[in-house]
Amino acid sequence: MTKELFIYNSLTRSKDLFQPIQAPHVGLYVCGPTVYSNVHLGNCRTFMFFDVVFRYLTHLGYKVRYVRNITDVGHITSQFDEGVDRIGEQARLEQLEPMEIVQKYTDDFRSVMRVFNNHSPSIEPTATGHMIEQIEMIKKILDQGFAYEVNGSIYFDVQAYRTKYPYGELSGRNVEELYENTRTLDGQDEKRFFADFALWKKASPEHIMRWPSPWGEGFPGWHLECSAMSTKYLGEQFDIHGGGMDLKFPHHESEIAQNTACCGKGPVRYWMHSNMLTVNGQKMSKSLGNSFLPHELFAGSHPLLEKGYAPQVVRFFMMQAHYRSTLDFSNEALNAAERGYERMMSAYASLADCKPSASSNADTAALEQRCYAAMGDDFNTPVLVAELFEAVRMINGCKNGQLELTAENLAQLKNLLQVFLIEVLGVEPIEQSATSDLPDVMMEAVFEVRRTLKERKDYATADLLRDVFAKRNIGIKDTKEGGEWSYEKK
Repeated sequence: MTKELFIYNSLTRSKDLFQPIQAPHVGLYVCGPTVYSNVHLGNCRTFMFFDVVFRYLTHLGYKVRYVRNITDVGHITSQFDEGVDRIGEQARLEQLEPMEIVQKYTDDFRSVMRVFNNHSPSIEPTATGHMIEQIEMIKKILDQGFAYEVNGSIYFDVQAYRTKYPYGELSGRNVEELYENTRTLDGQDEKRFFADFALWKKASPEHIMRWPSPWGEGFPGWHLECSAMSTKYLGEQFDIHGGGMDLKFPHHESEIAQNTACCGKGPVRYWMHSNMLTVNGQKMSKSLGNSFLPHELFAGSHPLLEKGYAPQVVRFFMMQAHYRSTLDFSNEALNAAERGYERMMSAYASLADCKPSASSNADTAALEQRCYAAMGDDFNTPVLVAELFEAVRMINGCKNGQLELTAENLAQLKNLLQVFLIEVLGVEPIEQSATSDLPDVMMEAVFEVRRTLKERKDYATADLLRDVFAKRNIGIKDTKEGGEWSYEKK
């Protein structure tokens, strides 16, 4: 049975046969969250997909080292090194220390990942824990002549880099065209060239998060941490680097330049990028009022949602679109996914009720081959799900006496669902105990949201959340211990 894997490589813009640098070992790096707020669904989709990549590569027999970082440094995350230090800004808003913000939202992120049944990565390094590695990488880039210092800040020299290496290969961006869209920004006068980016920024007096360096107190540039940590744990060259499509430029493009300038070679063989989420056909955004958080999705507490959906249903829903395609959230789509999930799990549970026949003309071996072919075609989960529904059709046909399956057929179907549905896609049955606890878990999340809103003095939104539940006959009341809720059926 062929189990070849082809991956769409953003660098080559083609589906390339996956050939690890040092098989059976595979190095996988995924850009993790910046922990200044609750993790949003767009991030969840990215991490959920790369969890499937991790699971499938492991299933194929590879020894995968999966590294996903935590960005706990107050970077300024814009193309031209301007903007807001998000962690520092959130610390001011919540009147907490920056590391309290980091801890709070790191805990939230890990909790959501567990709820969505994501495996933990092999290594989850933090940016603050790797300042030495970042400073040492800057020194090497300076020594190679691809960076320069101005007033305590270090900038990557794009023009010097372009004399020896190409810049813009990953994103297809043309530097000269970028210049046409550049507006006048503070700090641009420090740079030799508008596209140069910060490796280290001198900290202004009001900047909270700062570290000592050979160039004075400051903080690392946005792109540097991933270069330093991927090199430390996966080597100068590794197999797969993943992230959301929005990171392709400037973040991943800058990573390539940094690593190449430091080590003399490109760091990654296969670059992978997941696409965005939309809601009812529109881009998910706070300004449009159509952005909701995972706990709002579970509880159904957002005005755009008719009801809540179990985390396993949401995960199953996300597997029904290819990772490079946009995925549209709507009540209709979620309801359809819920029905499909229940049908899938019902068939899986009813396998024991199927009575084997002496003979059968059902080709379950061919079905298994098609499942491997789907995953081998750039992790095509929607095609895989369609094949799994063919397995469901066979099981239901056997149970209803309309299809004859041998004991071998039934064993193959059971193994197929166990491997591809549960182990690879990570979609599991909702246990009865978990189901009974789910409302309380969801409501705890609601109370946490209300507490956060009140801490920010956003009483109007906190009251709106309460009123939304009241319309659904759910009463919520804040208490010193957290909160109480009640449901009155009418």
